[in-house]
Amino acid sequence: MNYLGHLYFSNNDSELMTANLFGDFVKGRDLSAYQPKVQEGILLHRKIDSFIDQSETVLILMRKLYASLPKVSSVAIDLFFDHLLAKNWNQFHPVPLDDFLNQYYQNIQLSEQLYAAKFIGMMQKLIEHNWISYYPTLYGLEKSCQGVSSRISFPNELKNGKIVFLEYEEEITDTFFQFMKEANEYFLVDYIK
Repeated sequence: MNYLGHLYFSNNDSELMTANLFGDFVKGRDLSAYQPKVQEGILLHRKIDSFIDQSETVLILMRKLYASLPKVSSVAIDLFFDHLLAKNWNQFHPVPLDDFLNQYYQNIQLSEQLYAAKFIGMMQKLIEHNWISYYPTLYGLEKSCQGVSSRISFPNELKNGKIVFLEYEEEITDTFFQFMKEANEYFLVDYIK
C-alpha cells in the first residue's frame, strides 16, 4: 500500500502515522538512532509491506498484471489499493477522508531531531498539495502512477497504470477487498463499520 494505506493501518495514532510513512526513508536493521515511537513506525511500515508482499491473493493479481506492468506490478498494486481505499474510505473508517487527513495534518510533528530533511520536505509537499485528497479519483490515480513512474530509475510502464487499472478493475477491486479483510484482521484494526 502507499501513503494512505500506511496512515490507515497506524490506527489513528498521529505520531505513529508519521513514523510509519518515514519507513520508506530508512534502510538497514539498526534502528537504535531513532526514538522508540519512530522505531515502532518504521517496523510497522515494514510489517505492512511484508504482509502485502506475502499475500497469496495479491501475488496472484501481481502475476496477472505483470505482462502489462513488467517489474512494477507490485508498485502499481500499492497505488491501485490506495485509490480503492480512498474511494471506499467510508466502508473502512468512521471519519470522512478529508476530515481524517485534516486532523492528521493539524497534529503532524516534523522535527528535524526525529526525521531526515528529505522526508520532511516530502511531507511538506504532500500536505501543501494535498495529494491524498485526489486518490479517490481516476485523475488522482493517473497522477500518482505518472509521478511514481518518473521517480523509478529504469524505463517502466507504470505511467500507463490507469489504463491497466480500468482493464482489470473488477479483479483488482475484488483482490483489494479480500486483502483488506485479511489485513484488518491481522493488524487488528478496530474502526471498521
